[in-house]
Amino acid sequence: MSENTAGSAEGSPTSDLNVALHECMAALDLFLNNKFSDALASLQAKTKDSMYHALTYATILEMQAMMTFDPQDILNAGNTMKEAQATCQKFRKKTTVADSINNLVHRQTLERFTEEEIHAEICYAECLLQRAALTFLQDENMVSFIKGGIKVRNSYQTYRELDSLIQSPHYVKGENHLHFEGGVKLGVGAFNLTLSMFPARILRLLEFVGFSGNKASRFAPRDCSCLADVSCLIVNEAMPKAPLPAKPFVGTVDNMINLTAVWSLKTVGTGKGNVEEAERLLKPYLTRYPKGAIFLFFAGRIETLKGNIDAAVSRYEECCEAQQYWKQFHHMCYWELMWCFTYKRQWKMAFFYADLLSKENTWSKATYIYMKAAYLSMFGPDDCSPFGDNVVELFRIVPSLKLKIAGKSLPTEKFAIRKARRYLSPNPVPLPVPPLEMMYIWNGYAVIGKCPNLTEGMLETLIEAEAALASSSATEVLVDDLCVIKLLKGLCLKHLGNILEAEGHFNYIYLNEKKIKYDHYLIPNALLELAILYLDQDRRGEAIKLLERAK
Repeated sequence: MSENTAGSAEGSPTSDLNVALHECMAALDLFLNNKFSDALASLQAKTKDSMYHALTYATILEMQAMMTFDPQDILNAGNTMKEAQATCQKFRKKTTVADSINNLVHRQTLERFTEEEIHAEICYAECLLQRAALTFLQDENMVSFIKGGIKVRNSYQTYRELDSLIQSPHYVKGENHLHFEGGVKLGVGAFNLTLSMFPARILRLLEFVGFSGNKASRFAPRDCSCLADVSCLIVNEAMPKAPLPAKPFVGTVDNMINLTAVWSLKTVGTGKGNVEEAERLLKPYLTRYPKGAIFLFFAGRIETLKGNIDAAVSRYEECCEAQQYWKQFHHMCYWELMWCFTYKRQWKMAFFYADLLSKENTWSKATYIYMKAAYLSMFGPDDCSPFGDNVVELFRIVPSLKLKIAGKSLPTEKFAIRKARRYLSPNPVPLPVPPLEMMYIWNGYAVIGKCPNLTEGMLETLIEAEAALASSSATEVLVDDLCVIKLLKGLCLKHLGNILEAEGHFNYIYLNEKKIKYDHYLIPNALLELAILYLDQDRRGEAIKLLERAK
């Protein structure tokens, strides 16, 4: 990067960049203090003249769109992000036809760029990535999918080039290097993390078109800023990382959208993340923003993963009380509260939050209605439905509510629809424990496993359901239902330390493989749980054989 000799002069590109970053940090501070409309108002006036104002403003609108899934919000966010990209383009290095031809022969040298121009590159790359995400949400046709893929690839290549620039011995750090480096490392780290999660055969295909992921590098301390570390540690398995020396602006903006995307997709890991490290990383943000909805929500997630369900409920309720402007933060909390009351077997409270979500939120109507029906099916004979809902009718409408993103159905909706189809017959056989089965899909047994009293309570419910099945007349799905209960009982027994009993329950499913009519997912999952059980006992060879069989 060339040194800007006039960097200190008033009105120079460097001073303009300093002012823009300072103002955007102030807007971000407003946002994290739940002053969302103030943050947007402070940014809007300069969105045509400042790449950082444009990017931050568009990012906040995209967050809102991803949280609401409202078509109009998605359209507005897409148009705003397109305008932000055009603003960033104005600050990128101008190239002539001769330069373009030369770049085809010789790779473009970023070292000759000014500080403002390399900042424009990273902002442009971020705009491409976010526009691609909106394209996948907005359109399901193949042309849009290809266009989105091209945007992602171009963004990825830019991040890679900027990362190479930082490591170059000829690179001269500018005045705002910390902000720049934070954004680059967050972008590269996010790509590496995502790509490393793909199966080997998919990764080989992606490498063929220019992508490459390094699983080891995703854990490098320089890859992400503090807030990204927190999201990774809380939501999925992660190793401890040291935070950057200070909070870089681009990294923080990128984190905002990544937190929302992660939560929308809700990818849950094994439940063995480094919760203590996540707590340490989150602490300074909670100190600075004690009423910040984002941080209160993640504080609740930490309490949930620690098994402190009552403390988690308090955090989620505090998050809902902290602000009323963005109801979508409430919906995130409602989802977690629904599961907290599921762990406590308080079916009426869980039903209440599932009902709220089904009426107020559009992320996955099929899942919410399924969960309403599931909780209603757990009510006792003397309990009445709070809103006069009928279990069978609720289950029957689930298949009609299927949602597609980028042309693909959501995995949790596929599962809910498959289970709900049982109720389409004139005389349906009830599902035995539908909320407890869905709880397994969302890794809830890893949570209650930290609380023996909750695990024992869940085991008691499963034993009662097993006894009810034994006393009922035989049906074509009897073995399916029995194996579902065996799988969930096995998990409870494992967490209570009854290893041999747990092993027997998992083996029961495998031995009855040919008798299972519909729930074929039970076989590989039982083998997986048995393999994990063996790994915990250092029976590595047996575990590997089971995993191979599960494939």
